[in-house]
Amino acid sequence: AAIAGYAADLVILMYDPGEVVTGLEALGIPVILHPAAWTLDDAYTQIEQVGAATGHQEEATDLVELMRVSISTATQTIDAEGATYYHELSPDFYTATSATFIGSLYTMLGLTNIADEADPDGYGYPQLSGEHILAEDPSLIFLADTLCCAQTAGTVADRPGWSALTAVQDGAITELDDDIASRWGPRVVELVESIAAAVVAQMSE
Repeated sequence: AAIAGYAADLVILMYDPGEVVTGLEALGIPVILHPAAWTLDDAYTQIEQVGAATGHQEEATDLVELMRVSISTATQTIDAEGATYYHELSPDFYTATSATFIGSLYTMLGLTNIADEADPDGYGYPQLSGEHILAEDPSLIFLADTLCCAQTAGTVADRPGWSALTAVQDGAITELDDDIASRWGPRVVELVESIAAAVVAQMSE
């Protein structure tokens, strides 16, 4: 009822918490249900679907093509052989594995995720132990908790034992924008470019 009260021309939902979709459609309000994307192709499809639903099909198609070209350009010259990484979602070591949308971007760039073997149930977002991270000694660290939790390269280096990590010693810590690093919209290009730049910098050392 609250959603219907806005007299929306279109409602886009990530999930249906009950009978919301059925209720809105009964009122003649069109609904698009877009769950979290698992791959870039999922994201491209959703962008094109929103474009079609809003009368901007051509613009959406052009946007997807621009995203494809930009991401291809960012990844063409990457040589990440042997590089491992840790993608931090929160200071208590929650992370994302290669099975997630975020993880698939790193895989596309040839990076190995230190969290994969620590997620036997395939949940996708395990909480690692500090001991596991120290033992795996990632060559790159990406912080997706800079805005929410004020994490920086400095706070990471100050954690007990972390000053000995390869990524800390090499200055291979990338402070990401949480908003960009947690969504699958057009700005995913910025995330890929940030990751690619970090790989290039680390591999040139």
